[in-house]
Amino acid sequence: MGISFLNAQELFTESYTLMGSAFELTVVAHDKAEAQAHIATAKHEIERIELLISSWDSNSETSSINQNAGIKPVKVSKELWDLIDRSQQISKITSGAFDLTFAAVDQIWKFDGSETVMPDADLIKASVSKIGYNQVQLNKEQSTVFLPQKGMKIGFGAIGKGYAADRAKQMLEARGVVGGIINASGDMNTWGTQPDGSPWTIGIVNPMNKEKVFSWFSLEHNAVVTSGNYEKFIRIDGKRYSHIIDPRTGIPSNGIISCTIFASKAELADALATATFVMGVESGLFLIDQLPNTEAILIDDKGIIHRSKNIQIEKN
Repeated sequence: MGISFLNAQELFTESYTLMGSAFELTVVAHDKAEAQAHIATAKHEIERIELLISSWDSNSETSSINQNAGIKPVKVSKELWDLIDRSQQISKITSGAFDLTFAAVDQIWKFDGSETVMPDADLIKASVSKIGYNQVQLNKEQSTVFLPQKGMKIGFGAIGKGYAADRAKQMLEARGVVGGIINASGDMNTWGTQPDGSPWTIGIVNPMNKEKVFSWFSLEHNAVVTSGNYEKFIRIDGKRYSHIIDPRTGIPSNGIISCTIFASKAELADALATATFVMGVESGLFLIDQLPNTEAILIDDKGIIHRSKNIQIEKN
């Protein structure tokens, strides 16, 4: 259903389950048929990326890398090699708080309310024994990826939806779509304006009261990712731990309950949201303040709002 404006452009939205998550694709178009053709192109691109980075599809390039861990390097497409290379750069600047090899973690945390004490220290140590982005061997000339330890794995859970949102946006812009929003379960990418010329606006939910938005932001040609752990966490000795685990230690992160990252690309914002949870308020904001065109709003477990140096909050 569209909303008509004087310039004969309308908004059209379709919702899908893609990459195991809810995707909402919105475009500005002249009519429903045109919009559906555009959205179908974006949907097919997201499905293609899902197959490329899937670890459940045994025939994917990603699965081939994992299956050959400790055996041999695997030649992959330039697209996947480049995505892994960019991920490695993010791992470096976050000192491993973001790490593709986290996929190898042994599941010793349940986050179902049953945990009242820390698991055994040796179990925790063993759970991260095959994690370490600095072990991944990339050969640009050969376009190969090698995981040197048997049992090592890579996974794109903390960056894949962002990358897909970026690619869908690029495809739609290339088709001449003048404005739209790709919303990949909180990983949002926008361009252009609404049909009446007004900017896209997004609200950041107050994690202490999910019925309320504490701030609204206008977006143009920008990406924003909001991650929250206010629904999935445990308390041990009075301390709150989130379901986001530090890949360097195997221990759940604590201190932050909501993280919103603004960046030029959803891929970067997606990865930085995870990394910031792990790094904590002080270290996370220090990093964000060093990065160009990147901002953050963090809410700690006491409900206090923290923001990077160049962002202005306009409360609702």
